[in-house]
Amino acid sequence: MDRYAVLGQPVGHSKSPRIHAAFAASLGQTLQYKAIEVAPDALAERLSALHAEGWAGFNLTVPHKQAGAALCESRSEAAEAAGAVNTLIRTATGWHGDNTDGAGLLRDLLANLGVTVKGKRVLVLGAGGAARGILAPLLAEGPAELAISNRNPWKPEEIAAALKPLGNIVPRTHLSLKGDRYDLILNATSAGHSGAIPRLPPKLFAEGGVAYDLNYGQAAVPFLVWAKGEGAARVSDGLGMLVEQAAEAFQRWRGVRPETAAVLAGLRG
Repeated sequence: MDRYAVLGQPVGHSKSPRIHAAFAASLGQTLQYKAIEVAPDALAERLSALHAEGWAGFNLTVPHKQAGAALCESRSEAAEAAGAVNTLIRTATGWHGDNTDGAGLLRDLLANLGVTVKGKRVLVLGAGGAARGILAPLLAEGPAELAISNRNPWKPEEIAAALKPLGNIVPRTHLSLKGDRYDLILNATSAGHSGAIPRLPPKLFAEGGVAYDLNYGQAAVPFLVWAKGEGAARVSDGLGMLVEQAAEAFQRWRGVRPETAAVLAGLRG
C-alpha cells in the first residue's frame, strides 16, 4: 500500500489525513495517509529515512515549506517561483518538490467563492512560505495591483525582486499601508495560531472588500473578526484552499484529481 503523510510542527490538528482518505474512497483507491510531527532541525534526516522506508510522497506544512524546497533534488516551476514546496513526490533517488498552494487558493477563490482577482487591488499579508506559494498564481490572474506586506521591508523587497520577471509586486510594511484600500486582503501570516493578528492600520478595505485567511479553524478567527470590524463585505477562512491544494497534490501522486465539493461540505458540516 502506498504511504503518504503531512509533515509539520505542530501537525496534530491537521485535517489532511481525513481529506485524503475521503479522496481515496471516492475514487476507489487504497492508500495510507497520516500526520507526522517533525522538528525543523530533524527534517533533512527524517526525509532521508522516510525515503529509505519507501514512502511515496508528502505534504509539508508550517514550518517546513521553505526548508523543504532546499532538500529536493528537483522542483516544479511553481515551487521555483515560490521558493517553497508543499508537496513532495518520490523519485528513485530523492524527492521532487511542487507547490500546489497557489492553484488551491485560486480554485477556492474563483470557483468556490466567486471572488474576482483580475483588475482588483490585492494585498497579501506575510512573507513566509505560505505567502510565497500564492504570489505567482495571483500575478497570473492580472490584478490591478498586487502588494505584499510584512513587519519589516526586507522580505517583501526580496520577494518582489525575485518575482519581477513574472510581474510587478509592490513591497510594503504593515504600517506603511495607512491610507490605502484593497479589494482583497489575504492573511498568509501564522499570527492567528497564537490568537493574534498583524498590527495593521484601519480602513484597509475598499467598498465590497473581501478578507481571506489562508489558515482555517481557530487560527483564522482573529483576522476574520478584525476584518468584519473593519468593514469587509465578505470573509472566508482557508479550509477550501486546504481541500483544493490537497486535490492538486493527490493528482500529482495518483494521476487523477478528485472531486472536492462533497469533501469540503463534509468538513464544513
